[in-house]
Formats: sequence, C-alpha cells, structure tokens
Amino acid sequence: MHNQFHESLARLAGHSLVAGVDEAGRGPLAGPVVAAAVILPEHIVLDGVRDSKKMSERAREEAFSLIERVAIDLSIAVVSSKEIDRINILQATRKAMKQAVLTLDPQPDYLLIDGTHPVDLSIHQRCIIKGDELSLSISAASIMAKVYRDRMMYSYHTLYPRYGFSLNKGYGTPGHREAIMRHGPCCIHRLTFKGVLE
Repeated sequence: MHNQFHESLARLAGHSLVAGVDEAGRGPLAGPVVAAAVILPEHIVLDGVRDSKKMSERAREEAFSLIERVAIDLSIAVVSSKEIDRINILQATRKAMKQAVLTLDPQPDYLLIDGTHPVDLSIHQRCIIKGDELSLSISAASIMAKVYRDRMMYSYHTLYPRYGFSLNKGYGTPGHREAIMRHGPCCIHRLTFKGVLE
C-alpha cells in the first residue's frame, strides 16, 4: 500500500501538480518502450495500486481502468523498436518519458521519476530508485505503461504468432529465443539487442 509521501513533500515545497513517470519495456528483445505520466488528485487512496510487476494481469487491468477514471490527467508515449535501435534504449526511454510529460494537460510543475535518469525538461524533478514501490503516482504510471504495452504486444502476436508475444511480451524467454533462431527476427525485433542477431 503506497502513500503519497513524496508527492506531499513536493506539495510542501510549493508544487501543486505532481506527475509520476515510469516506463515499461526496457529489457525485451522485441516491441516498443512505453512511458506513462500520471497526475493524481492530492488525497486519493488507490487500494491495490502498487508496483505493476508485483500485480496479476487482471489486477493491473482493473487498476488501469481505475486510474483512467480518477487521474487529473495521464499520458502515454510509445517509442518504436526501430527508434530504439537508432538511438539506444536509454535515450529511447528518456524520449518516451519526455513525450509523456509534454502531452499532459495541465502541465505538471514537479516530476517524480522511477529510476536514476532525469527527464530532459526544465520542470523540478526527483528520481527515486524503486519509485514504483515508494510513490503512488509512479506506481500508477508503471501500471498504465505496462498494461498499454502488453496490449500492444497482444496485437503484435496476431501479426507474428510464431514468436509467442502474447506470452513473453517480447522478453527473451527460451521459447522466444528459439523462435528467433528458427525464423529470424521480425520487424518489431530490436536488432541491436544481444540475442536477436547472433
């Protein structure tokens, strides 16, 4: 159960619109990286919202709908596998986070970001390691990014069923790696990632 400790600190410092920012899909061998930014109301309690990796798929889907209903605003940005290959995964992740923040309306005056890399914007921000476990806003962003990306991977599965994207979501499972060896990569594989072109 998260509190809004970090959000409260930002508000005490005079910031009124605090956005949590997180991404999904840094590690997979295929598919996009997806970032989300979420501004939650100040005193909201969201039971069951926590680090998306520790939730069942059904719980994430329910939380996704709940966050969509209650957020002041939220935004999702997608950077493709081709762009990841072109600029590298770290830059692609930062680009997705920046796009997600820039599309928020109203614009936040403070960002809480999961991880160690700030977003390239002149908004006050704080990076929090394991932020998706410590901040309700980041946790909400992690759920939005993960569910959105999973839905994309389900649709890619219908286009390229031989890779098992509906199960592995693009991660390098033994079955996925075997399918790459047998069939070669498809157009959503990240060709710069180890294990895709051997």
